[in-house]
Amino acid sequence: MSAPEVLTMGRLGVDIYPLQIGVSLREVTTFGKYLGGSAANVAVAAARYGRRSALISRTGADPFGEYLHDALRGFGVDDGQVTPVTTYPTPVTFCEIFPPDDFPLYFYRLPKAPDLEIHPAELDMDAVIGADIFWMTGTGLSTEPSREATLHALRSRAEARPDALTVFDLDYRPMFWSSREAAREQYRAALAYATVAVGNLDECDTAVGTRAPREAAAALHETGVRLAVVKQGPDGVLASSTSDGEVTVAPVPVDVVNGLGAGDAFGGALCHGLLAGWDLERVMRFANTAGSIVAGRLACADAMPTLDEVSAVLEGSVHAG
Repeated sequence: MSAPEVLTMGRLGVDIYPLQIGVSLREVTTFGKYLGGSAANVAVAAARYGRRSALISRTGADPFGEYLHDALRGFGVDDGQVTPVTTYPTPVTFCEIFPPDDFPLYFYRLPKAPDLEIHPAELDMDAVIGADIFWMTGTGLSTEPSREATLHALRSRAEARPDALTVFDLDYRPMFWSSREAAREQYRAALAYATVAVGNLDECDTAVGTRAPREAAAALHETGVRLAVVKQGPDGVLASSTSDGEVTVAPVPVDVVNGLGAGDAFGGALCHGLLAGWDLERVMRFANTAGSIVAGRLACADAMPTLDEVSAVLEGSVHAG
């Protein structure tokens, strides 16, 4: 099989989302089951645009793990590098939904999530190096052996293809770290091998110590990143490229249902736009619109839009929500 266009590495699990909005988990009576995890969601989002996508991750050796394999294949994502771990269960994640901006997450990943049991020797390095885009996340740096596996993948790809699109999704989840400072140390190590960095203001603070968008972009460039994407919520998105300059894209109006999948939708759309060779503003407008569409829906992976759906919002023929 040829190398994937988009290869993601990191978190995978089952999202158990309430079917009642504006209600605490204490009172919820019915739930929906969905594929989840940031790396998996990005792979699904890219596949929705016809991209050959694959995921590096792990599940438990249990029915939830089997469900995730079924779901990945159903979305057109290659699951050949998703393997079982016999010692840990497949993680599940619950959330509460209080639109427009309160979506508490409850991760059940103890004693350890299988996706953190990725070992360097298990990686398909031909796929890692050969992929048009390699996408990794901050969560994968939080503990061993996933940390060394992620850094090994990054180093090897940078040595073989220093100009390739290697995306660091800053993806900071404080519950996975002892402190922001501990995360910052590992983020600095990984940024040395990335050519693209994507994160919100809090994640940029973790990576480079500032929440000021332009300062954060400049600091990311100083690490060697060529394209810095700073997501600013209601203030839109700032993208700074060492070759194409800077663009700021305004947010797309949407009636928010669940904002948790918006960043991953943005990521998959970003991959598609970069592979398509679009100019920076077009890439950002497309990615921003995709994120807005998913913010207006309940699920994450299941909600990822198609090219026609994003195009319809961009053309103004339908509302994002």
